[in-house]
Amino acid sequence: MYRLLGFREGAGAATAMLIALASPAVAQSDDANAERDFAQLSTQTGTRAGDPDFDYALAIAAIDTGRYGEAIIALQRVLAVQPDNASARAELARAYAMAGDIDTAREEFATVVDDPSLPDPVRQRFTGFVRQFDEQISGGGSYVSGFVDARVGHDSNVNAATDLTTLTIPLFSFLGPGTLGAGARAQDDEFVEISAGISGVHALGRQDRVFASLLGSARENFDVSAFSQESLTGTAGYAHSFANRDVISISAQAQVFALDWAGYRDSVGAIAQYTHMTGRGQALTVSAQYNRLNYAGQPLLDADRAAFGVGYVTQNLSASVQGGIEETRRVAGDHFSNWFATASLGAELPLGERFALVAGGAFDLRRYDAPDPLFLTERSDERLDLQGGIKFALTGSIFLQPRVTYTRNWSNIAIYDYDRWTASAGLRFEF
Repeated sequence: MYRLLGFREGAGAATAMLIALASPAVAQSDDANAERDFAQLSTQTGTRAGDPDFDYALAIAAIDTGRYGEAIIALQRVLAVQPDNASARAELARAYAMAGDIDTAREEFATVVDDPSLPDPVRQRFTGFVRQFDEQISGGGSYVSGFVDARVGHDSNVNAATDLTTLTIPLFSFLGPGTLGAGARAQDDEFVEISAGISGVHALGRQDRVFASLLGSARENFDVSAFSQESLTGTAGYAHSFANRDVISISAQAQVFALDWAGYRDSVGAIAQYTHMTGRGQALTVSAQYNRLNYAGQPLLDADRAAFGVGYVTQNLSASVQGGIEETRRVAGDHFSNWFATASLGAELPLGERFALVAGGAFDLRRYDAPDPLFLTERSDERLDLQGGIKFALTGSIFLQPRVTYTRNWSNIAIYDYDRWTASAGLRFEF
């Protein structure tokens, strides 16, 4: 199976998946059937509890419906009568692991491995799971992952500018309409873009990890080089996992952003995030972020930015809502200060073994604090961003990705009102 999704599963989800693959009694059924089976069996507990065959069937139904405590009790009754029942002990290990008790799960699997009647192929698989448990108990070890993405395309508006050719500025309205220079009008161009990232995690212990990442990108226009963009972002932090698999993390982040390889803006900041695991590869997140922005040669733009957000993530979908403020540090630049709110949705939906549909959208609302000194009104913007494409697996780690994007920015100040679309194709390598 080709790996189409770019999500990494947590240790608990990976453990559950590995144990499910190991057990002969974990064929997946739909929720309705599992609930029906458990309901039918549980009504017979009063008369049939203690019968190993009944208790084993009840335990499997309990596991399939997420009743791990009841499954553990039923399997313990099986083993009380049949202490050498390797299948029941393997299922007991699975129930403990699904319930989050990795230590006991490891002990139960180790007991199964020592069973002399166990076929060698099964023993080898179970031994592998014991090693997996040992790694999780020690904190998960260390790993490094990354990607390289290269693409070429066309951009209808590389400078995100209006398509107007003349404009009347209220402060100088007595002069009549003025002609906009080339840099202030929408310009189209072809581009080549290369981005790459690498990240690593190192376990300090069972519940504590440190992590770091480095992400860089360069988007070079063929003709309009003044609006080529380059950036480099570094992040490093610490994460703590709780017994219920929730995670809290704090990290520091720094970024440099350039236009045509000349420094334009740099920022430093911090991010705090709490992630609640809801099961089945789903999670809820709450985050807070602060950044200090510094602009080269434009001190009126220097600002402090704070944002708060909530998000929901599954194996195929991500959604988030964020809001915050950006306050300039000089009174003379207060017309650049603003509050904002953003909602976004993204999905990667498999269409087959090699194909996935990738789509996303975001809506940004922004209101500025003071009247613009030239246009004599407080700026108000709304922006819609859409993207869609196909991810085609050429190999297990190399993907072909054609993509289109569309942006529409509505503004009450004409110079900031624009639309933009891009079309590109690229190759992505993941490791």
